[in-house]
Amino acid sequence: MKRPEDVDEYIRSYPKEIQNLLEKIRATIKRVVPQANEVISYGMPAFKYHGMVAWFAAHTKHLGFYPGASGIEAFKKELSNYKGAKGSVQFPFDKPLPLDLVKRIVKFKVNENLLRIKAKKKAV
Repeated sequence: MKRPEDVDEYIRSYPKEIQNLLEKIRATIKRVVPQANEVISYGMPAFKYHGMVAWFAAHTKHLGFYPGASGIEAFKKELSNYKGAKGSVQFPFDKPLPLDLVKRIVKFKVNENLLRIKAKKKAV
């Protein structure tokens, strides 16, 4: 599969039921941080706002959500029911997407990015 040029193309490349899940996570992130830029990064849809906020991608049996290690660590307890790794979590296609949790993780990441910028400005 060729690398998608934008998020719409990425989403369109999947079957309808997977497209619906991808659109739900996309819309959730957009609601939290409407001023973020949508990009394709590492071949996946991603959102940037004063740094990377999160990536997401469809896989064979799950939707991958990648808020980075700090996003996973901060919500470790709530994510404990899902498979994952240091900077990612897998949401199985056969279970409802935890959109409220995604929303809270995205808010955390946006705040983290803003605090990092503030700290950099103070250091200058």
